[in-house]
Amino acid sequence: MPIEQAELAVEVFRMLSDTTRVRLLWELIDQELAVNELAARVGKPAPSVSQHLAKLRMARLVRTRRERTQVFYRLENEHVAQLVRDSVYNAEHAGHEVPRHHVDDEHVAALESVPRSRSGLQSLSRSGMSSPAEQPQPARTIARARTTAASPATNASH
Repeated sequence: MPIEQAELAVEVFRMLSDTTRVRLLWELIDQELAVNELAARVGKPAPSVSQHLAKLRMARLVRTRRERTQVFYRLENEHVAQLVRDSVYNAEHAGHEVPRHHVDDEHVAALESVPRSRSGLQSLSRSGMSSPAEQPQPARTIARARTTAASPATNASH
């Protein structure tokens, strides 16, 4: 991989390192929204949301459409949507319960009977950090807040 391409990938991950930006991107999956609607959905002031959206736009993760005085945002492409979905779904796997995106999966009963490894929790306690169950779970909250389900093809791919 050329270094320029790796640097661009790092910038994308940098944009995903902020909870508000991940939540904004999540809200934009499969829909276009104005700044005020996005602000209401993530519970942040519109000026703050606008600043986050400007960064996401510069990183080419979102694009805009102006209609009179309102600016509408949508994801740049399906790759961004897939990246956000995969990030949130991967975060769901860190919990103790069956991930929400697997609830309707025919193989869930088999997954529920398999005990989870506790080694990750032990290393967290040694480092002085609390277990994931005790920490806020924004990714899980985001996933549960979504009313739009991912397509079956998306779920089957991970």
